[in-house]
Formats: sequence, structure tokens, C-alpha cells
Amino acid sequence: MATTIQKITLSASRDIPFNKLVLSQANVRRVKAGVSIDELAEDIARRTLLQSLSVRAVVDSDGNETGMFEVPAGGRRFRALELLVKQKRLAKTAPVPCVVRDGGIPEEDSLAENVQRVALHPLDQFRAFQALREKGLGDEEIAARFFVNPTVVKQRLRLAAVSPKLLDIYAEDGMTLEQLMAFTVTADHARQERVWDSVSRSYNKEPT
Repeated sequence: MATTIQKITLSASRDIPFNKLVLSQANVRRVKAGVSIDELAEDIARRTLLQSLSVRAVVDSDGNETGMFEVPAGGRRFRALELLVKQKRLAKTAPVPCVVRDGGIPEEDSLAENVQRVALHPLDQFRAFQALREKGLGDEEIAARFFVNPTVVKQRLRLAAVSPKLLDIYAEDGMTLEQLMAFTVTADHARQERVWDSVSRSYNKEPT
């Protein structure tokens, strides 16, 4: 008997005025250390909101919708928008892109969004910084736009001196970032590859 595949229905999306949104108590992110609202607000001011908020309708004691929506996932973005409203840089009735959730557990929405977030790989960071430099941005400007230390930008851009073959090996977890950075001292790709072949063979020798 053929197995019936259940079709997935995605949550609806809509624009909701900011003054109809409230931060949910179900948001699992409580520790504020390392969370800069000011920087995110500046990023939203420059680029607008790049990721929708996940919201749920607020209901009264009879289960009727009140017209308000709580934000269990996306609290940092909500606070950044709130800051922009307080600074009068964003209208309090400005429409905010939201994904409206129904069913399930609000705390699960918040936990899933935070746990499933994956930091950008250093090699992807390098390629993005390199593309921005090719468009005319300097190292300091790139650092300012993404709120990172200029040293990080300079370090990542040094990877442009490394052989594409070695970059591919690094991308596949064949070497560490520290090992890869060691090859930036020379732009001779052939020499880099010879050194890596020699080093990797010594690593792979079976004990006798």
C-alpha cells in the first residue's frame, strides 16, 4: 500500500503595525549579555528589517482575538524596533513583517529559532567581506557596517592569499582556521599546496 505523504502548511505572513505588538513572556532569551540592541537598531535603520518576527494572536478570557499580537520569537528584533520608535526614527504604527503562528507551544517557537541559528562559517564571512571590498568598501567601513572589529575583517580578507584548493579543504573541515591562516604568509599557491600535502601526509602516517 502506498504511503500518503502529509502536506505541510506554512504559517501565514502579514504586516502588523508595531503598536499592535507586545513582547511575549514565552521568549526564552532572558540573558542580555552579548546582546546589543543599539547595534541591531542601527543595522535595521540602514538595511530595514531582514527577518520577520514570529507572532501569535493575543486572545481574551473567552478565546477571542484582541487585535494585539505577542512576539515569542524575535525579541531582540522587537526591542531594536522599539528603540527606533522611542528615538522617533520609526513610526509607532509602522507595518512590521510578521509570521503569524497558530497552535503548538510559544516557548518552542522561541527555543527553535535560537537553537537552530547557525553562525556564519569564517570562509563565508571572508567571501562576503571580499565581495564588499570589490564593491569599493574599505576594511573600516565593512567592520562598522557589521559591528565587528576591523582586525576580524583584515584577518578574513587575508584568506584571499590562500590557494582555492586549500580553501576547499578548510570548507570540508580538513584543516583548522589556524592552520589555514598560517598559509597567508605567502601568495605562492603551489608552495602552499606542497607544504599542505607534506604536512597532511605526516599527520596521516600510521604508527608502526
